[in-house]
Amino acid sequence: MNTFFDFKNRSLVNISLSSFGMDSFSLYVVREDMLHPFVSGNKFRKLKYNIQFAEINGYETLLTFGGAFSNHIAAVAVAGKEMGFHTIGIIRGEELEGKISENPTLTFAATCGMQLHFISRDSYKCKDQLEFINNLKEKFGDFYLLPEGGTNALAVKGCEEILEDIPESADYICVPVGTGGTMAGLVKASNKTQHILGFSALKGIFQSREIEKYTLKSNFSITDEYSFGGYGKIDADLIRFMNKFKKETNIPLDPVYTGKMMYGIMDLLKKGHFKENSRIFAVHTGGLQGMAGMNQKLKKKNLPIIE
Repeated sequence: MNTFFDFKNRSLVNISLSSFGMDSFSLYVVREDMLHPFVSGNKFRKLKYNIQFAEINGYETLLTFGGAFSNHIAAVAVAGKEMGFHTIGIIRGEELEGKISENPTLTFAATCGMQLHFISRDSYKCKDQLEFINNLKEKFGDFYLLPEGGTNALAVKGCEEILEDIPESADYICVPVGTGGTMAGLVKASNKTQHILGFSALKGIFQSREIEKYTLKSNFSITDEYSFGGYGKIDADLIRFMNKFKKETNIPLDPVYTGKMMYGIMDLLKKGHFKENSRIFAVHTGGLQGMAGMNQKLKKKNLPIIE
């Protein structure tokens, strides 16, 4: 097999909490975003065994779904290119078809050779239905289907490996939550003394049901208190926090996932949520490619940009 997924270049960074006035805790950032220059964080983990399966079983095409600034779309495009697959991205929003050049994520995916197919938002809601998928096969031929966000059993298997090199003495392992697949892998691989704390990027904690599909463990919880109103929604307060965090730690955060998680961790530390002298590990799941597109939106709204 191609050695693409043998690439590993992450680190554990100890964050000084003195400037935040919380010296009685240890906070580490697990730099999964450094795994690969383009396929970073949880996308690297989710794709690893899926693409291995597709290669072994003779598939030539990968097809998946995503929105305008999807980290998953970008990751599949570059991983497919590196591994010799044709890639197809089914993109939510017909209005985007004539605006590819205005969108950094879609431009990148197209440059990597991904064939982009735009559909209406109503049609997109049918993406998991068998009739819809069969229609795609009639149009594009045979393909290996990767679900939106990349979560399935093979993705969860890959995400279990995030806990490699994280000491068993870790008390809390924090992670952003979208579909729940990354968190499911962490819960599966954790020991009973560790608590996995998820920070939902969306309203609601429905991801618990997804996690329960893959593990019987119950040492986890999810909060949506730091979703900032929903998926992709941010405000000036979050941007200022992210910029301050980067200035003090030299670690960039993305506004959809890791920025919200880190904001939440700091707030929970102030509120006394964590036990004194706890060792807290925060998983940086990548997603930095979407910042260029987000800054475009912020400029239009006259909000501060992400530095």
